Amino acid sequence: MSEERSLNFLEEIIENDIDAGVNNGRVLTRFPPEPNGYLHIGHATSICLNFGLAKKYNGKCNLRFDDTNPVTEDTEYVESIKADLKWLGFNWIKECYASDYFDKLYAFAVTLIKQGLAYVDDSSSEEMATLKGTPTEPGKDSPYRNRSIEENLDLFARMKAGEFADGSLVLRLKIDMASGNINLRDPLAYRIRHAHHHRTGDAWCIYPLYDFTHGVSDSLENITHSICTLEFESHRPLYDWLNERLAELGCLNTPLPQQYEFSRLNLTYVVLSKRKLIQLVEEGHVQG
Repeated sequence: MSEERSLNFLEEIIENDIDAGVNNGRVLTRFPPEPNGYLHIGHATSICLNFGLAKKYNGKCNLRFDDTNPVTEDTEYVESIKADLKWLGFNWIKECYASDYFDKLYAFAVTLIKQGLAYVDDSSSEEMATLKGTPTEPGKDSPYRNRSIEENLDLFARMKAGEFADGSLVLRLKIDMASGNINLRDPLAYRIRHAHHHRTGDAWCIYPLYDFTHGVSDSLENITHSICTLEFESHRPLYDWLNERLAELGCLNTPLPQQYEFSRLNLTYVVLSKRKLIQLVEEGHVQG
């Protein structure tokens, strides 16, 4: 007689949520790759978790491409990722793109500015790095942190209109420069990128940062359990802060998704880096 396998911590969380009626017992996960390279075996952990948990608990799983950086992304990677998922035997219920939400994300950013929760910063990247502080020392406020709402709205609209050069201005969330979590020290929300996007073309010259986009996309898709690797654990307070503020302002529906982290896969003597794998392909060291 075989011994029954114990539940892993994610299964325990989901079963407790179902028993408690959270999300009316609904389970909706997502696999959210950035289309900036080819998948490797490390991604298989996330793929099997997100699709496998959805299947086990009669839920569904979305495929969402977090395509917020037009400089590194390409349709070739989108098609490669989809082919790999199908090869592994997984089917997604809905194919989504962060770029589907660019209009909404921009509107949310404007709402945050109007509430005094975001501001346009002229500081250089070097100046911002200096003011950010260290893990043991608090940061210092940007000299542009207390700009008027009217000026911030004007500058952000002009950023969208293409008046400024790449890197000259950014939009930052106004959170807490003294926070012990560096990710909460007024993180960047938007940057200027005059670059062609693989889906939206040249419609935009400002693009939302990953941390601004990811949790909001989960909310817009009504994801219930946002499962990611452990390096995002320190980003979870920002994930929650942004979703909670936007929900309070009536931009997002509740209940909000919850993020849970698992350990990433590492294999000795195996390359687990999209950047290095791209180099192997482009330099002809491997075929396909």
